Amino acid sequence: MFAESKKVVTTIARASALAATFILLMYVGGQRSAWAQTSAVSPASRDFLGKMSQALSEVAEVARPSVVNISTTTTVTMQGNPFGDFFNDPMFKRFFGEQQAHPRKFKQAALGSGVIVSQDGYILTNNHVIKNADEIKVILYDKREFKGKVIGADPKTDIAVVKIDAKDLPAIKMGESRSLKRGDVVIAIGNPFGLNQTITMGIVSATGRSNVGISAYEDFIQTDAAINPGNSGGALVNTDGDLVGVNTAIFSTSGGYMGIGFAIPSDMANTVAQSIIKYGKVVRGWLGISIQDVTPDLAKSLGLSQDHGALVTDVMKESPAEKAGLKREDLIVEYDGEKVDTTASLRNMAANTGPGKEVAVKVIRDGKDVSLTVKVGEMPEAKVAKAVEHENALMGVSVQDITAGERDSLGLPHNVKGVVVTDLSETSPAGGVLAKNDVILEIDRKEVRGVKDYEKLASKIGPKDSVLLLIYRQGGYIYVTIKP
Repeated sequence: MFAESKKVVTTIARASALAATFILLMYVGGQRSAWAQTSAVSPASRDFLGKMSQALSEVAEVARPSVVNISTTTTVTMQGNPFGDFFNDPMFKRFFGEQQAHPRKFKQAALGSGVIVSQDGYILTNNHVIKNADEIKVILYDKREFKGKVIGADPKTDIAVVKIDAKDLPAIKMGESRSLKRGDVVIAIGNPFGLNQTITMGIVSATGRSNVGISAYEDFIQTDAAINPGNSGGALVNTDGDLVGVNTAIFSTSGGYMGIGFAIPSDMANTVAQSIIKYGKVVRGWLGISIQDVTPDLAKSLGLSQDHGALVTDVMKESPAEKAGLKREDLIVEYDGEKVDTTASLRNMAANTGPGKEVAVKVIRDGKDVSLTVKVGEMPEAKVAKAVEHENALMGVSVQDITAGERDSLGLPHNVKGVVVTDLSETSPAGGVLAKNDVILEIDRKEVRGVKDYEKLASKIGPKDSVLLLIYRQGGYIYVTIKP
């Protein structure tokens, strides 16, 4: 009897356990079903994301064939010896005597990008991509390779034009960068770190960025689309697949992408490229004035009701500005129908205007609006000195005369006379002491009035001589010493 009761209890217990398990499974299954339902992507979201993905793919496929890989080979001369001061050690000299270190040359390779802008082989890229290159190889999206030839370059905007011998190429459609707004979606296409045809997406973070310190004429598009070494010269396109910028530089403390990239606007790049293709050089418009930005304090002192625009600080004799009636203390607020916010914006507008064109200029003079018409002139060319080839302290320093246009673009006072540093080679002893746009006024206490004086004085510096320079930099005069 007891055994039978025990069996009954056991059977009931098993039944209860099975029931509990069944209920638990039903609950869990129900929960899983509920979770699956609540975590599902809605049809509307799937449709939106799907369309967005398809649209971006289409944009990339339209623009991608126009972007090329540019690889360059440059001969670099290394001065001195790889052992540093070892040859100067007294113990070494005692046993081996005085040793003369000879320059050594080696090949250096670099990678960049470019954009095909015509079906007959003209390619837009950055000046720093092809600068000093001995050989240029262009690789198309379909893996075909061509030898590139530099048609012309403009260091002041960092734009260069390369030509390859090919026809029926997939030229990109040129867009209007002036129509870009903050928040617009853009796509960067290039060859970062040699990874061909890389696509990244972002937005326009800002437009009209100037005073970045990259080139003389700056009007950059800032974007958060990933740009890395090798992207230089590549395309920044809008949602139509049109070229709106040429990727140029990044702001980085690590050497890689940090969310801030800069591109040259297509309007500026196209103007420079067309001038190079047509004339073999860049022909810029010129007004013949010195200008500065207006600060709130300056506006108050001059009795101005606004603190934007370009304040005229000097008008050059016989210049287009003087002939048009512009005067010192005029505040230029409008140029050719466009609002003038800063000196940088006016410089860019004037430079991009074809010489001979008459433009309307609106100024504020003595509190009143004055309308003038200026016939834009051509910016005078500066005489350029090649980098000194003598083995001395100024080796690898390139300079040019200060022209009226150069004085205007750099904002140099009229009492500053000398030569402007335009470039420094990587192996120059002046590296880290001199900088681009420095004005050399004296060499070893002797006045430098132009390129001829500079070349004459530089050639007299001995290979082991230190040199004392008086330079003008960012509004001040300083002495610097350069050792060989």
